[in-house]
Amino acid sequence: MSNPIDLPATPPFDFAKGLGFVCAFPATRGEQDVDDGVLRDAVRAAGRTVGLRIRASGDGLRVEPSTEDPVARKEIAGRIRERFGLDDDLVPLYDRAATDPPFAAVVERLHGYHQVRFGSPLELLCWAVLCQRTPMPVARRAKAALVAACGNEVEVDGVVLRAFPDLEQLLGFTEAELVELVGNERKGRFLAGALRGWAELDEDFLRHGDQDAVDTALRGLPGIGPWSSMFLMIRGLGRTERAEPDREALAAATRVYGYPVRATEFTRLAEHYGDQRGYWMHYLRVG
Repeated sequence: MSNPIDLPATPPFDFAKGLGFVCAFPATRGEQDVDDGVLRDAVRAAGRTVGLRIRASGDGLRVEPSTEDPVARKEIAGRIRERFGLDDDLVPLYDRAATDPPFAAVVERLHGYHQVRFGSPLELLCWAVLCQRTPMPVARRAKAALVAACGNEVEVDGVVLRAFPDLEQLLGFTEAELVELVGNERKGRFLAGALRGWAELDEDFLRHGDQDAVDTALRGLPGIGPWSSMFLMIRGLGRTERAEPDREALAAATRVYGYPVRATEFTRLAEHYGDQRGYWMHYLRVG
């Protein structure tokens, strides 16, 4: 590995809780290697496949990439900051939780957990298309086929890992090839169109632009509806301003608050958290 990259996090920050989520999250479980507090992973950066070791260090993370290329290292640093929510300020969420005892108990269990996102918004875009109305094992196989078709293998400490393809690689597939790879004509067509549309969007706009405008842009992509747009904004782009009461969110709120939480009540509870609604909802699901 090359020289390490040290990335500070906004306190409080507990990487162990983030690793716990990585190990448990069904959509990405097993795609990385976690052992003794170290996450080994592979990413695409500056057109190359890079192996990573990631561990807690001081108040943040230490990242050891397998490259000294400055462009790749800068891209990796940015992606890791985004993936592990290192800039997320949990204080407003925790302050509001102080007057919400059921949720305060969740905060106590998850204290210092910064939302872990997908490796990139592009990866989540693809997953959002592949997992719609599809059993998890089937969606995972389709995603694995995309990854395997691109190779992107790297060895880290004797463990062979594969990086999720970058946009250039994915755009290199024809629609027919994508249909064959994912094993579903409708999803393959949607994926091809969504990738072409994604290539026209500006990621800075998606992260920081007006939320209604971003929602409209995302819903304009083939295969992306209201649920997928919210999923992309919260878990891919770190946009936490909204929380929509889907079935899983309602079940999580019911579990935490101890009574049946319907959509109207969910919206009322979420209002207490202002522009941290999405973080509140994510904590409900995790905690």
